[in-house]
Amino acid sequence: MKVFKRDLGLISTGVILGISLVFGQIVFADKTPAKADLPLDELRTFSEIFGRIKNSYVDPVEDKELLKNAIKGMLAGLDPHSTYLDLEDFKELREGTSGEFGGLGIEVTMEDGFVKVVSPIDDTPAARAGVQAGDLVIRLDDTPVKGLSLSDAVDIMRGEPDSKILLTIIREGEDKPLKIELIRAIIKVKSVKNKMLEPGYGYVRISTFQQHTGVSLKEAISSLKAESEGKLKGLVLDLRNNPGGLLNAAVAVSDAFITKGLIVYTEGRVADADQKFHAKPNDLLKGAPLIVLVNGGSASASEIVAGALQDHGRAIILGTKTFGKGSVQTVMPLSNDSAVKMTTARYFTPSGRSIQAEGIVPDIITESVKVSSSEKSEFKPLREQDLSGHLENGTKKEDSNDAPADKKDDESTTPLAVTDYPLSEALNLLKGINILNPR
Repeated sequence: MKVFKRDLGLISTGVILGISLVFGQIVFADKTPAKADLPLDELRTFSEIFGRIKNSYVDPVEDKELLKNAIKGMLAGLDPHSTYLDLEDFKELREGTSGEFGGLGIEVTMEDGFVKVVSPIDDTPAARAGVQAGDLVIRLDDTPVKGLSLSDAVDIMRGEPDSKILLTIIREGEDKPLKIELIRAIIKVKSVKNKMLEPGYGYVRISTFQQHTGVSLKEAISSLKAESEGKLKGLVLDLRNNPGGLLNAAVAVSDAFITKGLIVYTEGRVADADQKFHAKPNDLLKGAPLIVLVNGGSASASEIVAGALQDHGRAIILGTKTFGKGSVQTVMPLSNDSAVKMTTARYFTPSGRSIQAEGIVPDIITESVKVSSSEKSEFKPLREQDLSGHLENGTKKEDSNDAPADKKDDESTTPLAVTDYPLSEALNLLKGINILNPR
């Protein structure tokens, strides 16, 4: 019996720097390799080239290395997500859903010969240092990325905890490359966080889809309900910069809000590539309004959730267009303890939409906006109290320790619209829905 690992989750052939990108549902099946007609002429050409390299290349090359490179090239030529996993890569993949790993905390893929950041992961060195989705890494310390394979680049980025690496990054909107120094760390990912935005309005952030994300979501909503005396008026589900993860986790999160019908289905060339996932009759919010935040760093499993909730009309999707990874990878172990990760299917939203290379278009698009406050400007408008000889208020102040109005303003908390404009818009939208449709 061989183990086939099905992935609808993370989006690239790279790693989250210490963890393989292939997360997914493990499917056990008795499989033997299908017999195929061998292209004899092409194999003769391959054999001839193999012999020429063995005899004429400037340096001697081991047979094992030549064949491994041939396998890698064969898979890499299919699509960005199909690849060969050697013993170490396959080991990391099997350990990949624990939620703890070493590295920098970024999800990466390859674009135009450079490493592209799909998304930084919350509370990791990359996120804290300001690495952003869409950044192109062009140099790792003193090593140019151009000419490296993704796995080679990832190997350089890996390292011992507390060791440093300097990333040279090209970012859209910047005139010159940025240099960001990161300190490698053991990454402990808490996939679900929650807080109250205002009385009755909750917020849940899912950073990745892990084994226990569905259970953690239920606990988060229960905590918010308890804090709001049993009733939530609305919830914001934040999937921004969430690169994906386990299919089962994505289904569980979708099922938490959908009471019936299809959540997602997959189609491929082989029979076991066709699967359908249906919702169970339970809505944790009991019909309360739901807003889902997405952006270009929301990929794969995040797109499954957003697409399912959008198709069922259960949530309003707000933000920017998502990444567009709608393919399924299957990990097939080989006899030498290595494995092949190969794209075997596409997944579709309940209405039949393929997200592959298209992404989810939000119902309400909010481009990247930075709102700044003018309250901290050096210029302060003149007030009555500033006029020489101004008339006193007439009411004696009992508390002589009252701070001046300007100082109180400076010490107030920064408005949500300044710290997180899309989240502020989501909260306002929830309030508007409740005004129009009181529950």
